[in-house]
Amino acid sequence: MEGCLVISTTGMVGVVIASREGHQGSPQLIITSDSLGSTRHRITAVDICYGKNGHFLVAVSSGSVSLPIQCFRVSVKQGDEKCVIMSQALPSFFLQSSPIKENQYRHVSQLKFVVREDADSLVVAANGDSGCLIEIWELREKPLPIHKLFQPKSHSSQTEPFKTVLWQHQSHFMSSSPVVCITTSKLSITTTMPPPCYVMVALADGSIHCLYRDSLKQVATASLNQAWRQEEAPSSKQQRLGLRISHLDMSWLGCVLVATDTQGQLYLYRLLPISEPGGPMTVPYACTLLEYCLVTGLDWWDLLVSLRPSMMDTVCERFTESFNRQLQQVQQFHYVQFLNIKTSLYRLTVNGQSKAADLTSLLMLHSVATAFKSLLRPSDLSSHDKGPAESLATVMMDSLTDVDKVLFHLEAKEFTVEPSTLQSLQQLIQWVADLALNLLARLPEQRQPGKSSGYELLRDYKALNTLRELLVIIRIWGLLRQSCLPVFVRSAENLDVLALLFRLISRLIQTLEADENLLDECCLLPSQVMIPQLNPPTKIVAVASPALFYQSLPIQLEFGVEPECLHFVPELSPVEGSMQTEQTVDSIRHIYLGKQPLVVKQCCRCGCKAQVQSMTRTAAIRAWDQRWARACRCGGHWRIHRFL
Repeated sequence: MEGCLVISTTGMVGVVIASREGHQGSPQLIITSDSLGSTRHRITAVDICYGKNGHFLVAVSSGSVSLPIQCFRVSVKQGDEKCVIMSQALPSFFLQSSPIKENQYRHVSQLKFVVREDADSLVVAANGDSGCLIEIWELREKPLPIHKLFQPKSHSSQTEPFKTVLWQHQSHFMSSSPVVCITTSKLSITTTMPPPCYVMVALADGSIHCLYRDSLKQVATASLNQAWRQEEAPSSKQQRLGLRISHLDMSWLGCVLVATDTQGQLYLYRLLPISEPGGPMTVPYACTLLEYCLVTGLDWWDLLVSLRPSMMDTVCERFTESFNRQLQQVQQFHYVQFLNIKTSLYRLTVNGQSKAADLTSLLMLHSVATAFKSLLRPSDLSSHDKGPAESLATVMMDSLTDVDKVLFHLEAKEFTVEPSTLQSLQQLIQWVADLALNLLARLPEQRQPGKSSGYELLRDYKALNTLRELLVIIRIWGLLRQSCLPVFVRSAENLDVLALLFRLISRLIQTLEADENLLDECCLLPSQVMIPQLNPPTKIVAVASPALFYQSLPIQLEFGVEPECLHFVPELSPVEGSMQTEQTVDSIRHIYLGKQPLVVKQCCRCGCKAQVQSMTRTAAIRAWDQRWARACRCGGHWRIHRFL
């Protein structure tokens, strides 16, 4: 169930659960509280981690080194109308280093479990007049000798020793400045025990120390005073000497560290990979992190800014090979997320923009095909094994190049859709036809010498076959409502563009390699039909862009102000350059919004724009809008953008 666990300063543990069994199905909050221990005491430092069996591990401190660090096992169970909190005391411990005994450190300021899901290791930080002390304690199982009078009677001469669990001091780190904040890795994707991870420590003097978990050995260090460019004025440097870190945190993948200071400024640091402390990011480790994001749904942005441009193609190939080895049903489930990750990798390089555009078109083609086929209903309700989409796929396996001959092998009733629904889908139908035109117009350009293999969509015959299926569906829907058909600007009125597109794409699939006759027909296509612009180049203003790798770090940014140094506009191909327009295009509904619409929502990553609200009310187009309501097609978040 969804909820949260809170620990109060007065020693209470509280639970808030959002139950879906409220009045008329509305969510209902269930709130309960109980004492954390048998006796309540003041708590100044606390951390919570997840246990292995659904419970929580809570470590608390009262602030004084003369009092123990207490640990509790907390579990929550739902009763009939309320929740029950059960808290069980676990072994506790005192800080036992020699400086503690000499009264140099008196105040426990920070507690942090080393890994969020590892309850066996705890980081404790204590401050004093002479600086700070950071210790790592591990929960170990240790045998204890027992007098033979208290041992259980057994017929065997040897009995197993009595074992108990206790905290054992592992290592420590000392500094002359007090500690302000500590953060650790959120997860570990390795099976080694103990899991390798970082312990990040922020001190009062503005320094950040990266420590390795095993021995608290210092891997790297940074300072806020070094985070600013040397060419700044002396007055601004003097103002920043008094900066103090207020908080810091690591990303889920552990690739970047974020720190904030007392003046509200944000600092972003790239971290060395935990697999090779002190070494660069490797291709196998990067692929492992991408696979973890693919399965769990975590964001992979922090990994993107940690990669090197020379790694992108290798990482993409390795990631694709790993994905293709999975079961077919697994590939189908994660297909959209796979395309998003792969597109973001290619978008980070200057030479990969055409590949990113093709993958974006592939993602949209997959989404349109899913939306169109979901509207089809079988005429015979008892036939669950083979629906209209499966029947169409079977027919398309034959080498037919005439779209009208394909219709003879299909049941027209199974492709019947409400005319009002078809009219609302006209812009998506138009986009499918525009995609076919653009692909065929680019085919001769691909065969030119010196061209890189950047047109994956023209070599993806599965995607081209999906495009053929959509052209057949559009042909049938045009018989039901002619106004939903795509609009073409033709040189001859009697030219059947849909039939021409279907024939050329069918020949491309059948011949595997484009022959001279097919190339000649594709060369004539722009003189027969006007080729509209499919993916207008959008200006990317983001940290994760090709412009990042040409900057001297650190980069200074201001909230709400787009930095000129991170502006990047993809280059156009000759075919796309002849179709360039200054109109703003809705990347979701594929309609023109004008040159400068008043307000749009814009993706924070790829820069695509879309309408804030939809005007159409049919169920099909509402379902299409809801598909992209939470995030852009690339996976990035939306933000409101106003043209000034």
